[in-house]
Amino acid sequence: MGARIVHFDRRDFAKTWLKQWERTVAPTVRRAGLLGLLDGVAAIAFAAGLALSVDAIAQARDPTLFAVWLLVAAAALAVRGGLAMATGVIGAQAASDAKASLRITLARAVFAGPRRPAGEAATALVEGVEALDGHVARFLPTRLSASVLPLLMIAAAAVASPIAAAIMLGTLIPFILAMILTGTAAASEARAQFQALERLSALFLDRVRALPVVLAFQVEGATTVALTRSAAGLAERTIRVLRVAFLSSAALEFFAALSVALVAVYCGFNLLRLLPFPVPEQPDLARAFFVLALAPEVYAPMRRLAAAYHDRQAAEAASESLATFEAPAPAPARARLTAAPSLRFEDVEIRYPDTDAPAVRGFNLVAPAGSVTALVGASGAGKSSILNALLGLAPLTAGVVRVNDNLHTDIELDIAWAGQSPLILPASIADNIALARRDASRAEIAAAAERAGLGPALAARPGGLDFMLDERGSGLSGGERRRLSLARALLKPAPILLLDEPTANLDAEAEAAMVETIREAARGRTTLIATHAETVAALADQVVRL
Repeated sequence: MGARIVHFDRRDFAKTWLKQWERTVAPTVRRAGLLGLLDGVAAIAFAAGLALSVDAIAQARDPTLFAVWLLVAAAALAVRGGLAMATGVIGAQAASDAKASLRITLARAVFAGPRRPAGEAATALVEGVEALDGHVARFLPTRLSASVLPLLMIAAAAVASPIAAAIMLGTLIPFILAMILTGTAAASEARAQFQALERLSALFLDRVRALPVVLAFQVEGATTVALTRSAAGLAERTIRVLRVAFLSSAALEFFAALSVALVAVYCGFNLLRLLPFPVPEQPDLARAFFVLALAPEVYAPMRRLAAAYHDRQAAEAASESLATFEAPAPAPARARLTAAPSLRFEDVEIRYPDTDAPAVRGFNLVAPAGSVTALVGASGAGKSSILNALLGLAPLTAGVVRVNDNLHTDIELDIAWAGQSPLILPASIADNIALARRDASRAEIAAAAERAGLGPALAARPGGLDFMLDERGSGLSGGERRRLSLARALLKPAPILLLDEPTANLDAEAEAAMVETIREAARGRTTLIATHAETVAALADQVVRL
């Protein structure tokens, strides 16, 4: 009993989250829904125009009258086409904007909130958010028109034939009941399918990460069997979702066809005076044709809603996972740096999760504004960790870091950073340098590359700055990658400069040139340099040995 209660609470919480999220797209969805209502009014006009034009032919009336009513029907049909296209465009745009905003919120929650499995987070950010697309683009706009238009059209049909309207209303009730029953079954299967997808994604990511271990222990067969079993489970769940969708579609089509058939039989037999029972009305051709033309349109909004109902179920299934991501609290406004600041590390300790000893313990440092400080020590002494603490990439477990006598978390830091393993994107060299400042001009990018010593590398490659790199930086040596990273730091006019082993992988001549570049780059900034090289330490105002 306890497990059932927890499951229910989680599902109820997910539905609450989904309703709250729907409010963010409500204005756009409402506009799309209103266009759907106008489409229903145009459908009534189309049926009326078509019925009156047919009646004009049957009664051999003035041909002009026939042309006028036919023109009304054609105009209504054209309006319906335009409204359908506009509804689709507005819904798609609303879904695109909503997904982009939600992905940003979830990404912040992933990095700012409690740690969770990478496979689960990736599935939520990609598949989970994508599952909301049809919900916003199709289901929500259709829901408004489906709740109003059938009754509006039945009311219009009642003006021409109350009995035909009663037939439509009577068949509408089992139609709605069939939607509810099949929708409940589809919801259960959609949740099971999304959970199977999450499990497969997590398993696959875990095995890819552990691939060297899998190969070393020769368990490729067992790993393949586990992945195959998980993939087969997902395939089975997907087939169940499709099976329920096809069954629900068949049930809904049956009641829609039954309604149209009953209206057609009634109108036809009534016109021919062949009904086996008396009725209190005797519609003429125009009224009968109007009701018959309107009968399929009564169920069209409900059929569109039924077609989009699986989007609703997919969204509800995904929301059970998405609702567990806690939105980060809005960051308070922080002061910005306008000049090179002083930096102070007071009894700083840095301990990474799942480690026996801290990487840095009891570290103290005062770096005056505009000074250059070199951190020198053996590998593993904690030089990079100290820089990462200022960047927010290392856990500060004790002590404080102050910037101009303020806690570094209370001020918006503007930092230019050149790390040991610079991020390389599959793009041109110019685009990779411009990551530091997206609004930089071509001339500024070229100047930064030249100052960082990339001139010979650019001259040796076709296209120079336009030479394309892959995500691994193929085509650049280790020293050239570090120069690219330094070019980024030079391009960004930040008051704080952090350099991590800037001269590694360089020969003596290249190192001497790099030292001069660093000297120029550090001018007017507060600079921290983690290095093994004594030549780099020689240009510093103070040297701290770890």
